[in-house]
Amino acid sequence: MIDTDPLEPPLSAPLRRDLGWAQVQSMSQSANYRDDPVLRQIRATAAVRRGTRMVKILSPAQVSGHLGGWLPYGFCYRAYDVAHLSDPRDLALLGTDGVTDSEVAFALRWRAVDPLDYEVPGGPAQPGLAMLQAHNRIGAMILGTGFTPSTGELIPEYVTAGFADLPIPANSQIIAHVPGGEEVILYTYQPEQNGWLRLAGPRWRGLLDNLPGVSPDREYVPCTTTGSARLVGQIKGKEYEAVADPPEEFRVRALTRAARYPVSTLSRRAEQTLWRGTPCWVLQRDEAWARLRLVRPDNDSLQHTGARCYERGVYESWAPVGELIDHHIADIPYAL
Repeated sequence: MIDTDPLEPPLSAPLRRDLGWAQVQSMSQSANYRDDPVLRQIRATAAVRRGTRMVKILSPAQVSGHLGGWLPYGFCYRAYDVAHLSDPRDLALLGTDGVTDSEVAFALRWRAVDPLDYEVPGGPAQPGLAMLQAHNRIGAMILGTGFTPSTGELIPEYVTAGFADLPIPANSQIIAHVPGGEEVILYTYQPEQNGWLRLAGPRWRGLLDNLPGVSPDREYVPCTTTGSARLVGQIKGKEYEAVADPPEEFRVRALTRAARYPVSTLSRRAEQTLWRGTPCWVLQRDEAWARLRLVRPDNDSLQHTGARCYERGVYESWAPVGELIDHHIADIPYAL
């Protein structure tokens, strides 16, 4: 028996004489099977648990964005499900901004804080994604079956719940996959310092040359973009900004190690609003304008808001603050 990591249960299918792997793969690529109970049963085995390693394939420009403070959001995968893809060209096809010509595939890798932060990009959570018209899309088409488009692979895909920004956990990594299949850890996230520590040695420093606005010789890169989501926790009824280091450590964010007490509650906090009847996350705002991201993109919401596709499945727009309805701070609690 092969030992499996309980945090990363393998995708499994009830193969039998009349249901082979090739047929399952074919079903995963067809809109006719979006609601097929067998395919949904197979997809459900690709579970995300607290501590599951998640990965998002990045272009060089996206790497620079995350080094500046972007949070995990949008389409992503369990690291377990793409671990067999070592060729950078294969991984680049899983990117989200349409850039597939790089000889090096970059990725953001982090551990899930909670399963509720992830959902299948199809019904019932995101019923409108697969219906989006081609001229409104960037990247690969969205099948709605819960699997990524592929001629030969069976790879379950996820989106962050409602395309939300997720606070980045401690020790998240920015990695590179180079020709030949080797994986190189370039940076690791330090939450107390709110920045990225460079781990790439002299041999791999050249991988950083093509990252826009990034100095290869800089050992520490502070995040300059203010995140739209953060973690908060409580100790004896008093609230603190919190840090997650899944699967087990959830603590007060503090520069001094002695002050990093474990929190008894944990929540993700972000701004939400309704604009023209469409639920949105508020990514940034001033007195006059707000940048919004659609929670459940579909053809109707795009028509009402004029939202633009910035990467696969991610639609954003600017709106006058005075037109926002039910603008509020939302807390999404986790069970510790």
